[in-house]
Formats: sequence, structure tokens, C-alpha cells
Amino acid sequence: MNLLVQASSSDGGSFQGPSINEFFPPTLFTIGGLEFNRIVVVRLIALVVLILVFWLGTRKMTIVPRRFQSVVEMGLDFVRVNIGEDLLGRKDGRRFLPLLTTIFFMVLFFNLTGAIPFLNIAGTSVIALPLLLAVVAYVTFIYAGIKKSPKNFFKNSLFPPGVPPFLYIIVTPIEFISTFVLRPITLTLRLLMNMVVGHLLLVLFFTATSFFFFEVGGWWALFGVGTFAFGFAFTLFEILVAVLQAYVFALLTAVYIQLAVAEEH
Repeated sequence: MNLLVQASSSDGGSFQGPSINEFFPPTLFTIGGLEFNRIVVVRLIALVVLILVFWLGTRKMTIVPRRFQSVVEMGLDFVRVNIGEDLLGRKDGRRFLPLLTTIFFMVLFFNLTGAIPFLNIAGTSVIALPLLLAVVAYVTFIYAGIKKSPKNFFKNSLFPPGVPPFLYIIVTPIEFISTFVLRPITLTLRLLMNMVVGHLLLVLFFTATSFFFFEVGGWWALFGVGTFAFGFAFTLFEILVAVLQAYVFALLTAVYIQLAVAEEH
């Protein structure tokens, strides 16, 4: 495990934990007026790797797939079967498959950078990217509902059938907030907070490891062994969280689309 997380200790040797300022790193370089900091560079690396993986996995496809092609196909089939067709059916599942596939693998690759040596921060740990993906999911949900039922989508969303009319004064504001306000917010915050907390925990454990080993020394190094073990365990856990968050984000996007194209709309 790369201890890219540097020891944060003052001149007096006192321990200093991770700071939220790590998510607002200084500019590394500028190109044409565009500023590139560490997180932007990490995102670009993840994007290049993502494109490269799918290009190499699909450029020379054969009937009997080779090992790398099989891995890529398994990933694509996972999204198609378990997220797309399982929730939306065959027709709508294939219709929205490009979007669901893009969201799943983009979130996955950008999440995993938080556990990769020399990168060590998730590309989704700053709000801009999770918010962008949530807006895309939200706009797709609105589009799917209007496309399915132009006249009744908003009506059925805000005034659910079967509710006594006098209750709409209570139900309609709740439906509006839960359906058209909270969905993009919760999508954004669920992904963002998991990546932020995961990064801070890893920084804490590995900074503490460096502190106990190199700043204090002596028998305090035993605590460094413990913090390193916790850091390694949480790295594995962070990888699991990265995969789960990609799955949950794509799954909820499919759920919202399914609700939009349901027959009652």
C-alpha cells in the first residue's frame, strides 16, 4: 500500500489529522486558462483508463472471446441483466442501457482511484461530478416520464390516483419534494459522502502510521502496526464501497426510470 498520505506533523512532533482542505488542492498547472489540480488530474487518468479498457476489450471481438474480452463482456452483461433488463424489461432496458452502463463504469472507475497507490483520492469526492451524474439521471427520469405519458406524467406524479381529493393538500407537496427535489440531492450526497468519509479514514490511518513509525518511534511503533493494519483493512473496504456505490447509483437511476415509464403514468 502506497503511503501517499503524508505525515501531517508540526515542528513539535504533534499529530495532526486529515483536513477537509484535501478536497480543495492547489492548482498544479494551467492550460489555456483552465486550472488543473490533483483531483482533476485523477479524474482525467481514470477517464483515460476507462476508455482504454473498453477500447482494448472490444476492438477485436471474436465469437470465442479471449480473457480480456470476456472480462469486459461480463461487466457489460452485469449492467444489462442485473440493472437494465431486470428492472426495465427487455425493451426499455436496452433503450437506456448506454446511459446505465456509462453511469455504472464511470462511477466505478472514478471511485476506485481513492484506493489506488499514487492517486489516493476518489474522483467523485468533490461534489461537481456526483452532482453532474445526478442531474443526468434526473433529466433522464423526467424525459422518460414525459415521453411515456406527455399529459399525465406530472399529474400522476403529483396527484397519485386513488388518494381522496381532500388529502392532496398534504400528499402533493410531499410528492413534489420527494420526487422532484430530494431524488437528485440524495443521489449526489450518497455518493459524495461515502467517498469523502472513506478518504478521510484512509488518510487518518496511514498518517497515524507514518507518525508512529517516523515521528515518535520506539515502542510507539507498535501502534503504527495497528493503524497500518486498520488502514489496509479499510482500503479493502473502500474498494467494496466503490463497487457498491457504482451499483447503487446505476440501480437507483434505473428505478427512477422504471417509475417514470410505469403504466400508471
